[in-house]
Amino acid sequence: MKPSEAPLYEIKANLFRALAHPVRIRVLEVLVAADNQPDGSGEVSVTELLADLGGSPSHLSGHLGVLRQYGVVSSRRVGSRVLYRPAHPAVVDLLSSARRFLIDTLAASGDQLSAATALPPLGEPR
Repeated sequence: MKPSEAPLYEIKANLFRALAHPVRIRVLEVLVAADNQPDGSGEVSVTELLADLGGSPSHLSGHLGVLRQYGVVSSRRVGSRVLYRPAHPAVVDLLSSARRFLIDTLAASGDQLSAATALPPLGEPR
């Protein structure tokens, strides 16, 4: 069966698999923050991601590959640099919804709420 013929719930599950690693979530948070900058650049190079995330280039490359494979981020090459950005404005909405859900859940249990509310803003849903 081709991916385009898969039931929607399977396609959604693949999306959540793409998001199922802390490094990939952090990459998306960095990309979303850059996308919301007033200068309008909206793209982040691998070098800039490495400066923020640490780790090895090959480790980051693997995570970026997963995010590209599932259409969560897009990239373009400019000379020797590869620049990344969220592939769709709904990525901001998805991260914002997840954050709201977690804050509400943490507020109900009282665990880690102050840490969650101290996170930098992701931007307004589009």
